[in-house]
Amino acid sequence: MIETSSGPRRIGVMFDRSRPPEELADFARAVEELGADDLWVVEDLRWAGSIASAATALAATRSLRVGIGIAPAPLRNPALLAMEVGTLARLYPGRVVSGLGHGVIDWMREAGALVPNRLDLLAETAAALRALLHGEEVTVQGKAIRLDGVRLVHPPEQPPPVVLGVIGPRSLEISGRIADGTLVVEGRGPRELPGIRALIDKGRGARKDDAGPDPSRPSAPAHEVIVLTHLILEADPAAARAAQAPIRAEFSGFLNVPEHEVFLASGDAATVASQVGALWEAGADTVVLRPVGETPLDHFARAVAALRG
Repeated sequence: MIETSSGPRRIGVMFDRSRPPEELADFARAVEELGADDLWVVEDLRWAGSIASAATALAATRSLRVGIGIAPAPLRNPALLAMEVGTLARLYPGRVVSGLGHGVIDWMREAGALVPNRLDLLAETAAALRALLHGEEVTVQGKAIRLDGVRLVHPPEQPPPVVLGVIGPRSLEISGRIADGTLVVEGRGPRELPGIRALIDKGRGARKDDAGPDPSRPSAPAHEVIVLTHLILEADPAAARAAQAPIRAEFSGFLNVPEHEVFLASGDAATVASQVGALWEAGADTVVLRPVGETPLDHFARAVAALRG
């Protein structure tokens, strides 16, 4: 944890999809030693599978929380996903976060998994997954999924949080209504976080789904906002701009915003620490850094040292 003026906040790091899977165990051990609270693994089509990656990172470490960021609902039957995540949560209690999302449209089309009712599918899958992980028997005759009396034989004693990696307003409301947290995609910065929080809170205030958390109860846990952001540790402005350029171009199209509005943590260590601090102050509970370049451990180490001051 990093102490801030608003209280302790979590700091994490992403194992980038560009890295070969055989590097993951050593990477996980190294970032744990460097003081990371979280390690997030990726499930993007054609790259490594998230469940296998999460299991590898958990087995290699002692206390690191490992997040799945994110499993696409069109490719993941909720009963099977609950079996996989539930097994990890029993083996490594309190150390797993199950991330779920719509799936990138082009990738879902390539995999033959594109569905017309993406919002319904995500909401129903998330609600069913969360209920199954809490040991409930689940029957759903929904618009997108069908389950008939499914229950885990070995549900986890500490159900892992289910978080949704979503972007649009309606999806953010669904996340607030059903999930335990929201994963905010790279490129969104302090300026956008209050609006994102407001949409999540709107969902939390709505009538709860039968399988979702009840925001009206005082005992309901807080909804964790986890923000991903690229990390470019580069003191030279020209070199930093060159490293930023392809990222700004990619995420400008993905988020449908001008390139200059794509947020990154970029600059020298002190500047990066200030930018991460701004994310925490704007409403992030956890910031997950995605180091850019060939020396991710060095960049993460320097960033954490600056954050600890």
